[in-house]
Amino acid sequence: MSSTVSPLAPKHVPDMPVIAGVRLATAEAGIRYKNRTDVLLAVMDKGTTVAGVFTRSKCPSAPVEWCRAKLKGGKARALVVNSGNANAFTGKTGRASTALTAKIAAKAVGCSEGEIFLASTGVIGEPLDATKFDGVLGRLAEAAEPGDYLAAAKAIMTTDTFPKVATATVKLGKAKVTINGMAKGAGMIAPDMATMLSFIFTDAPIAPAALQALLKSGVEDTFNAVTIDGDTSTSDTLLAFATGAAAEHGAPKISRASDPRLKAFVKAFNQVLANLSEQVARDGEGARKLVEITVEGAKTKASARKIAMSIANSPLVKTAIAGEDANWGRVVMAVGKAGEPADRDKLSISFNGIRVAKNGARDPSYDEAQVSEAMKAPEIAIKVSLGLGKGRDRVLTCDLTKEYVAINGDYRS
Repeated sequence: MSSTVSPLAPKHVPDMPVIAGVRLATAEAGIRYKNRTDVLLAVMDKGTTVAGVFTRSKCPSAPVEWCRAKLKGGKARALVVNSGNANAFTGKTGRASTALTAKIAAKAVGCSEGEIFLASTGVIGEPLDATKFDGVLGRLAEAAEPGDYLAAAKAIMTTDTFPKVATATVKLGKAKVTINGMAKGAGMIAPDMATMLSFIFTDAPIAPAALQALLKSGVEDTFNAVTIDGDTSTSDTLLAFATGAAAEHGAPKISRASDPRLKAFVKAFNQVLANLSEQVARDGEGARKLVEITVEGAKTKASARKIAMSIANSPLVKTAIAGEDANWGRVVMAVGKAGEPADRDKLSISFNGIRVAKNGARDPSYDEAQVSEAMKAPEIAIKVSLGLGKGRDRVLTCDLTKEYVAINGDYRS
């Protein structure tokens, strides 16, 4: 956790309302860090449903495997998250740690181990001493209050420079329902059906299958459209919990994601995901520029996504942006290497609304001074027009600075 906040951090942190059926508490368990909170316990009321999406890494962490197995039950009573140790690449020891953590948490909360969900973030390859949770989780369960989401978000940070929270309220039937979310992530970011670590809570009464469908759809153009460095974590976990408490105030019980009564809720739910995912891009390790890449005129949306990600993950493109250089040649390179349909002579490129290349060559009206001034902005928009079809997509990334190298060169120190 850095003491220097990213210059791209949001200027406003929302007031996070209470969600009926959710209580939070944090503590210092001494997992890796000193003099800071490193464990979060969220306690949910009986009847809370759960959904999740996870990393597609072939080397997933022990907590990811645990959560995948427990999702089948569709119910959740508690979430335990620790920072400082990912409990990944830890073999039988890692699996034993998750089992012990769940046992301790279940006893503290008073539920079955199958209703406990786990997430860990931090160094890969070091055993997690789950005995450190013994006693701590019991105290947290007693102290948990329907409260401080900002403190919860701080407890799960690693190289993040600021806690990431978002909220939305919307009508569902006759009731007002709330959606709160938190996330952590600043490096090893190239999600694939998940995010770094992120947790969504709502009081809407939504069945597990419907919640799962909403979550799977919602991440596609939010968290899965963000990359910091092209590296997908072993621990990526996004869990959504629905307590159903709003049913007491007239919210209808939802069993299908296609229910037309969900239209406004889905929009708000996706807005929370989009807000959190943008905050992750804004907190990229060492980032000084938020970069939005839009590809249009591709054969398909999927093709546009691959090309946009090729640009976003290019170290040459990202370092050029760090140097405030509108080097369209590097963008051309990234388009060409993506392996998707492209025609050099139809290609047009712009930086912050200024077209620098047209139809496969430098734009006739190109003005170096004008473009150089535009590149000084903290937010950079790159637009690529392929001229081949109607496929369009957008991804977020950041620049690549010397600070990124420094952070990751010293990560285990």
